[in-house]
Amino acid sequence: MQETVKQKMNQMKLFGMQQAYHNLIENNQQQNLTNDEFINLLIQAEWEEKENRKITRYLKAAHFRYQASVEEIDFQANRNLDKTTVLRLTDCSFIKRKEDLLITGPTGVGKSFMVSAIGHQACYNGFKVLYFNAQKLFSKLKMAKADGSYFKEIGKIERCDLLIIDDFGLQPLDSYNRNTLMEIIEDRHGRKSSIISSQLPVASWYDVIGESTIADAILDRLAHKAHRLEIKGESMRKFK
Repeated sequence: MQETVKQKMNQMKLFGMQQAYHNLIENNQQQNLTNDEFINLLIQAEWEEKENRKITRYLKAAHFRYQASVEEIDFQANRNLDKTTVLRLTDCSFIKRKEDLLITGPTGVGKSFMVSAIGHQACYNGFKVLYFNAQKLFSKLKMAKADGSYFKEIGKIERCDLLIIDDFGLQPLDSYNRNTLMEIIEDRHGRKSSIISSQLPVASWYDVIGESTIADAILDRLAHKAHRLEIKGESMRKFK
């Protein structure tokens, strides 16, 4: 009967429950449990297995630049990072409130690592995340426009809980990319959260975006109520 039960669990894809059941029987621990404890243990094992698989899917789908964790963030270096502020962001409550985060600072100070760490934490907290380098995002959407998959791709971006656009502003936006960014920000404003990192201060983003009317519209939605981290200091790559 035990083998039949395990086979049925496997057929129903109750892999966590199956493994917990196998371990209990193998170690003869079920005799020390009440029926309620036994059932609760199996259900808890299955729940944890499904949660772990979901997190693994979310991490894979996000395509992060770095494998980064909050615990690895260096608060010792002189980078203008307030630990309390950063840890409040990593609890991901800003995502629940549909708020945005803008991270600026010179090259090499850890912006990409920071956004990746926050993104990883968001996945662990059950949020769907997409990470893009800004230029690669715009190139991807241009190609999608050409092959007819644009609305599918823009739909994925619209639905994710947290969109991360890294290295924004390395090149001025042309008319197509400007309108694409406007569409993305408009779709997400007040509905989902975004993180944008840039070497340039936010005041310089007007020049990057170009065309004042669209720049005003984008930054009005992004900048005025967003959380901000302004990282300072020398490139950390010098010390590696």
